[in-house]
Amino acid sequence: MAQIAATKANLAAAKKSLDLALLGFELMDRKKNILVREMMSLVDDAANIRKEANECFEKAYYFLRLANTTLGFCESFAHTVPIDTSLSMDFKSVMGVEIPVIKSEKQPLMPYFGLMASNDYLDKAYVYFNEAKMKTVRLAEIECDVYRLADAVKTTRKRANALSNIMIPKFNADIKAISEALDEKEREDFTRLKVIKSRKEAEKNK
Repeated sequence: MAQIAATKANLAAAKKSLDLALLGFELMDRKKNILVREMMSLVDDAANIRKEANECFEKAYYFLRLANTTLGFCESFAHTVPIDTSLSMDFKSVMGVEIPVIKSEKQPLMPYFGLMASNDYLDKAYVYFNEAKMKTVRLAEIECDVYRLADAVKTTRKRANALSNIMIPKFNADIKAISEALDEKEREDFTRLKVIKSRKEAEKNK
């Protein structure tokens, strides 16, 4: 690596670069901590939503088995329920990280397959599957958010470590080297001037 010339301009530039690196590290560290807190809160939410979704699926399949037993296979009933096309996705920013916001309008529960042809088991299966769908949408949103935040935390940590372990020590070393070289130069100049002054005084005294 080329040695930096020991000048006051280079010393000022190195100090300015150090100040910017320290500020950058502080901002990166703060951003990392905020992202980690946001991610950990979502991890807790995901665990709760996953548990609720699993419970809904268990109940839905339980009542579906009962409906299949009492009504025969219920595939034909499923075809009467319209496909839900209300799903949409937007994005929001958390410390510069774009994370998705998935929206799904809650559909009204209608007796699409007719009251006479079905029974209570099929109705309950339909209710719990619809609830499980809403929970799954929310879970997908949260898990995607966690993935993106975790990736952002990793990137931010790398940048903070690069500043802390590489750039800041480099600027400190440059400042030390330039300062020592300038101090040495000042001492040499002072010594030289002192010698010249002594010689002039000696010549006057002759």
